[in-house]
Amino acid sequence: MKNRYTFLAVALCSFFFISCDDYYDTKNDPITYGDTYLSLDLNTDKAVYKPGETVHFSLKDNPGNNLKVRYSYLGEVLKEENLSGKSWTWVAPSDDFKGYLVDIYESAGGKEIIHQSISIDVSSDWKKFPRYGFLSGYGKLSDSQIEKNIEVLNRYRINGIQFYDWMNDHQRPLAGTVENPAATWIDLIGRTNYLSTVKGYISAAHNKGMKATFYNLAFGALSNAAADGVKEEWYIFKDADHNEKDNHHLDAPFRSSIYLTNPANTEWLNYLIQRNKDVYSVFDFDGYHIDQLGDRGTVYDYNGNVIKLQNTYKLFIAAMKQANPTKSLVMNAVNQFGQEESIAKSDVDFLYTEVWDPNKSFEQLVQIIQNNDAYTNNTKRTVLAAYMNYDKSNSAGFVNAPGVLLTNAVIFSFGASHLELGEHYLANEYFPNSNLQMKTELRQSMITYYDFLVAYQNILRDGGTFTSYNLQCTNSKMTLNSWPAQQGNVAVVGKRFTDKDVLHLINFTNANTMEWRDKNGTQAEPTLIADTELKLVAAKSVKNIWVASPDTNKGVAQKIAFNQTGNEVVFNLPSLKYWDMIVVEYQ
Repeated sequence: MKNRYTFLAVALCSFFFISCDDYYDTKNDPITYGDTYLSLDLNTDKAVYKPGETVHFSLKDNPGNNLKVRYSYLGEVLKEENLSGKSWTWVAPSDDFKGYLVDIYESAGGKEIIHQSISIDVSSDWKKFPRYGFLSGYGKLSDSQIEKNIEVLNRYRINGIQFYDWMNDHQRPLAGTVENPAATWIDLIGRTNYLSTVKGYISAAHNKGMKATFYNLAFGALSNAAADGVKEEWYIFKDADHNEKDNHHLDAPFRSSIYLTNPANTEWLNYLIQRNKDVYSVFDFDGYHIDQLGDRGTVYDYNGNVIKLQNTYKLFIAAMKQANPTKSLVMNAVNQFGQEESIAKSDVDFLYTEVWDPNKSFEQLVQIIQNNDAYTNNTKRTVLAAYMNYDKSNSAGFVNAPGVLLTNAVIFSFGASHLELGEHYLANEYFPNSNLQMKTELRQSMITYYDFLVAYQNILRDGGTFTSYNLQCTNSKMTLNSWPAQQGNVAVVGKRFTDKDVLHLINFTNANTMEWRDKNGTQAEPTLIADTELKLVAAKSVKNIWVASPDTNKGVAQKIAFNQTGNEVVFNLPSLKYWDMIVVEYQ
């Protein structure tokens, strides 16, 4: 990460003023107390299922009378049944890589009242639809605390977890030996990490169908690395005469600065491969999350040759894959450094970009997603490490919901996902920074947004071609413009499939900034726009129109009446808050 250890308000306070055990506070857990309380009213036993696997549902409370449970795929009801208890099962369909929505509703007064909904991801491999979360603290946690943290990520439908700063030293991530691993070790800033906690988290994640990846740099070594066999000839230097090693400087309380080795050096590769095999021998990790530090300027190897770092990563990834072919690999492209040249062409499961300036605008954020799609011919999805409310994260407070939801609407509608959910909300590149918390309303909204991402993943993240559409508002309720978004308007993002058009409406009508990060947490909440008459120039004869939104009806699709004259289709959109998805199905 770009400057992952330079912003440490919480960590430094924790280091200087409280013990390591106190740092991992389980008595005042923000997940379950006060303004950030989250009730998991409807849940499943896993975040992802294999085709034909049995899904186990559970309700927090006994359901009332006359409730029904409904199973849907892209707006089409597959099955309905009466609901009579707090738990039940459903056998997932045999089709692979599909998303479903399950809702609980009742009919009253001629209307449907939707009480709960939850998504089901049926996928045999996480890399098709990655939804990446994180962990950042490995103090002495009880089994119940570990289970609780993973249960929350399960409800957010996270299917893979990055274990950030879990390790001992960068050049020797396993503390102790394979035969006798250490029960505890000190991380880079001085926190005590526990073997039992790391193992407990991996096991709990696996029980939910999630993948677990271990974090480490591709080229990191601490000041004690020589004692572990790291040679001077392996390093990167700032000068051709190898007088000054390139390094990421860190002051106390950090134990060392991080000195950079050459990712293309064969001896370093062989050394790190063995260290990783030690890790895999002790921990049941599913893969390696590879980090870098972005553009380092002009750097040299020991012999004075200029190293083009962006060209070394493909070789590095290939060596890691060859050494452990069954393990997953993900690599951070810091502001796209090395993405096009190396990473996108390598054997990574998906593309991961940590976004920094000058990529400030929503348009620039989307351009990263579209570039990644182009680099891989749409074969690999994108995860964005995009830190919201960044300037607020130096002190305690709450995440600004409008900024997060508007940015997620953009990211999700363009087929990517957002690294932001862990034991706390992620607003900073130093993952243990937990200054900003989500209030209850945002927590509940995020559940629905991630359910939406899963339930409709086959039109959000699986094929289709982005297309401009002739869509007009005929009753002056909103001003529309095709992407890129314009402040004061509703942006239209269109995607064409063989048998349908999908139009996303994203509401920037009240936006006070068009910078996605909402760095000071001041993005305005959009005003609800109701009863909008829309006219679309359609491609064919329309069979059906439906709308779904994470902001209304708990994401459940709603059919819309329409009139078609020639190629013009007129219909009424019930409401728009942040994001609506209109699906036009053709004969």
